[in-house]
Amino acid sequence: MRPARTLAAALAEGPVVLDGGLSNQLESQGCDLSDELWSARLLADDPRQIRAAHAAYARAGAQVLTTAGYQATFEGFARRGLSHGEAARLLARSVELARGAGELDGPGDSGGVGESGGVGRGRGEGGGPPPSELWVAASVGPYGAFLADGSEYRGRYGLSVRELERFHRPRIETLVAAEPDVLALETVPDADEAEALLRVVEGCGVPVWLSYSIEGGRTRAGQDLASAFALVAGLDQVIAVGVNCCTPADADGAVSLAASVTGKPVVVYPNSGERWDAEGRRWAGGATFDAGRVGEWLAAGARLVGGCCRVGPAEIAQLAARVRGRAA
Repeated sequence: MRPARTLAAALAEGPVVLDGGLSNQLESQGCDLSDELWSARLLADDPRQIRAAHAAYARAGAQVLTTAGYQATFEGFARRGLSHGEAARLLARSVELARGAGELDGPGDSGGVGESGGVGRGRGEGGGPPPSELWVAASVGPYGAFLADGSEYRGRYGLSVRELERFHRPRIETLVAAEPDVLALETVPDADEAEALLRVVEGCGVPVWLSYSIEGGRTRAGQDLASAFALVAGLDQVIAVGVNCCTPADADGAVSLAASVTGKPVVVYPNSGERWDAEGRRWAGGATFDAGRVGEWLAAGARLVGGCCRVGPAEIAQLAARVRGRAA
């Protein structure tokens, strides 16, 4: 069921809680994500696991569920031997799975995946039922995610803006047809790719948020972050702008910058603080994500707040509790 309000209207009234990392929740459910398609593989092989992961975040208090489309592309599915039509159906399925996750329909005592594929009604990490309104954000990952070699942490693929437009357009058109509440143009490492994405979504009829992956106050491609944020100034279709898939420390300074440059609500959902080793394909270092940061984010202009890689339902439940406490 679609929510009564638009996400933009909700943001005008106060902060909204995003979910956390989909891949880490799927791994905690026992899924193998070693394939190049990552979590997108499960759209074809075991969609009930994706629905269960979404439901875990809904129970934790997330109000926005981000689809398993980050690494889902026509090119990636073609490598697996899927036709264009089959790939299109899987992209649409990503939206359907998130849309249905709030309608917990199966037996069980922990909200997990039952033998029938249903999602149980257990209280889960959030200690209660899902929020009364759940918005679905169709994830549109960067070109580098399709390469599956860590390029989304570098940008600068050697492609022109026009070439990047051609890559992104078919997927975005397919996702728009599936009627998500918002398109999440996320983990964008490069202002050139942001420009391409903004050109593709122009006039599509679905609102978007744009979030960059950053390091040390610049885009991953090394560009000035203020200039990168400025690309969305004056674009009404962009309902939020900010950062994700970065360290919590880098996110702290980016929130106020995004707000001051654009005047828009800010979206912020950093990683746990651990770092991805692309060669070893593993996470290293310690976690620094702290739900207590949300107060400073909100004061600086954040309205969409959550977590990215390695941030799970437990952390989102803590963050949601703090947001509810500030709103009380």
